[in-house]
Amino acid sequence: MNAQIWHGHVITKVLAVAGCTALVLAATGTTAQARAHDTARETLPAGDGWASEGTGTTGGAAADAAHVYTVTDWAGFKAALAAGGTAPRIIKVKGTIDAVSEGCDSLAAPGYDFDAYLAKYSPEAWGLDTDLSAEPDDSPEGLRRASAANQDQTIKANVPANTTIIGVGRNAGFKGASLQIKAVDNVIVRNLTFESPVDCFPQWDPTDGSTGNWNSEYDTAVVYGSTHVWLDHNTFTDGSHPDSAAPTYFGMLYQQHDGELDIVRGANHVTASWNVFTEHDKTILIGNSDSESTAAGDRGKLKVTFHHNLFSNLVERAPRVRFGQVDSYNNHFVAGDDYSYSFGIGKESQLVAEHNAFTLPEGISAAKVLKRWNVSPLTATDNYVNGKRTDLIAVHNAEIPAETLESGAGWTPTLRTEVDPAKRIPGIVGRGAGAGRVC
Repeated sequence: MNAQIWHGHVITKVLAVAGCTALVLAATGTTAQARAHDTARETLPAGDGWASEGTGTTGGAAADAAHVYTVTDWAGFKAALAAGGTAPRIIKVKGTIDAVSEGCDSLAAPGYDFDAYLAKYSPEAWGLDTDLSAEPDDSPEGLRRASAANQDQTIKANVPANTTIIGVGRNAGFKGASLQIKAVDNVIVRNLTFESPVDCFPQWDPTDGSTGNWNSEYDTAVVYGSTHVWLDHNTFTDGSHPDSAAPTYFGMLYQQHDGELDIVRGANHVTASWNVFTEHDKTILIGNSDSESTAAGDRGKLKVTFHHNLFSNLVERAPRVRFGQVDSYNNHFVAGDDYSYSFGIGKESQLVAEHNAFTLPEGISAAKVLKRWNVSPLTATDNYVNGKRTDLIAVHNAEIPAETLESGAGWTPTLRTEVDPAKRIPGIVGRGAGAGRVC
């Protein structure tokens, strides 16, 4: 920190430390008092995406001293979530908290045996025409269901309204946890590394596709019917359990991951800024179904902003959108060899994707950035692919004419902070996104 002395008083200059909030000196006469700015009480700035709409997003900024918690283990974290009703609270996370510290075996129901499961439900023994829903409780599938129920109860953490959850320092986060932001308002989650939960007990569905498939549960974070949620400077990753290390059973990948972030069931006014989403398959889902029963609660909602995020080495869904007015600007997308697409254009979606940068490896066309699931017009302007300004819709339509996309989302975003030039986004996002950048 720089300080200038003038007539016996200290005049301070606040220096921005990359990704961290600077220490502020307050000058009072000849005495300089050091006071650390409390990032745990920071609120979403006005105009910063959809979460700033209306009442804005303040999380637990107004918490009194009795409702500020510092937690270092899973039991302490869940206790802090449960204490104090809906009074504003701040939960500071120190270190990495493992939600399944005793391992998957500790969650297995008595009698559950994976080898027995494989033997009974192999395509050779069971076939591919009948699912396992009618299997009794004492069957291998019944015991798998009981084991899965144990994991569900253990790893899910319900976040109440008016809450800020923030990592302390550069190495705070969770392993194996599923954060449930469900039917509440006003939540902030910042400066945390989330290693995706591993489904210890995936289900085999013989009827899924022509050859059957393994299906897993547990998203890293779920915003379900909630409003005013700000997710900022977090890192979402598969970490030590990448899909590439997963085994194969019955000829199919033993899939143990679901999504990194789902925003569903009428959720609204969400801003995701300066996060890293990396090393994952089905990454972000906005709106979970095309069904009319779901659509009734989603229409006019699912308004989400993504800005200054890094989407790196993902397969798909960055995000896949149904219904919502989604604004995605100033993000950097870095594709790997398994890349399928970035933006999924779903039913009645109104996506605006502008001023983004895409880094694609040789042999992967810019036509793959957009994937049409339904006919829904979108706006996609001033995007750069490998440093070159590219009309993503035109490229897509030229190379994939059977899935023609229409231009014009029908709305113009107004809730944006400063928009950076798209060509500078790889450097800006690379320096600033992810956990450990907020102190």
